[in-house]
Amino acid sequence: MSAVLYEKKGKIAYITLNRPEALNSLNLDAWNGLIEAWIGVRDDPDIWVAIVTGTGEKAFCAGQDLKELNQWMMIPEDQRPPVPVPDITPMRGMEVWKPFIAAINGICTGGGLELALACDISIAADNARLGLAEVKQALIPGMGGTQRLPRVIPFRKALEMLMTGDFVDAQEAYRIGLVNQVVPLSELMPTAEALAQRICENGPLAVRAIKEAAYRGLGMNLSDSLRLEQEVLSKLADTEDLKEGPRAFAEKRNPVYKAR
Repeated sequence: MSAVLYEKKGKIAYITLNRPEALNSLNLDAWNGLIEAWIGVRDDPDIWVAIVTGTGEKAFCAGQDLKELNQWMMIPEDQRPPVPVPDITPMRGMEVWKPFIAAINGICTGGGLELALACDISIAADNARLGLAEVKQALIPGMGGTQRLPRVIPFRKALEMLMTGDFVDAQEAYRIGLVNQVVPLSELMPTAEALAQRICENGPLAVRAIKEAAYRGLGMNLSDSLRLEQEVLSKLADTEDLKEGPRAFAEKRNPVYKAR
């Protein structure tokens, strides 16, 4: 059984962690499946949006598979294979400007929350519980948690979550801005799909340009980020989609975008 399922429906890719017996935790097969899926979204011109979720109702992802990691640590150091966490993952080192939506069901902790933070929009089911509990095992979140969480929620709340390892429920996650929306579990995927479809109605190259400008601009001062915005905008100037948008508006019809 594949640890990660990858399915395409129209312009939407579905990436599903598929280890429900282990709360969809991340073993080496799951890591490799996620990397392959991210590359698939990046390189497939027919995919405009991706939805990331977990199999079952109990967990989006419970983070790193600690049983596998413990087995690895028990191997004598001079005999160990490479650490079962790749250097480059969707959380670190992979830039894909297409939008990703996390559909969070149940437990979302450790690497699972870091995966959701690496997505652009998060929708939580009402049974979701989110946290970064690595500090309880004398670790720190090593896949972007210490960097992305303070950029998403208020800094002091991020430090509280990071230093205590405490979880927040779905409603608290919404209150502090960790997720965009909370819905009943039965409505989680329909809500994520409806959002993905709304994004797909827009110019796909413009959506990607917005994501690129927003993320790259985070590390710049305002004057540099405004120059970046103009550079990104200039890339759209000669695209077919940019001509189609105003033309469709003038002709009072829905635009037909082609991502070119």
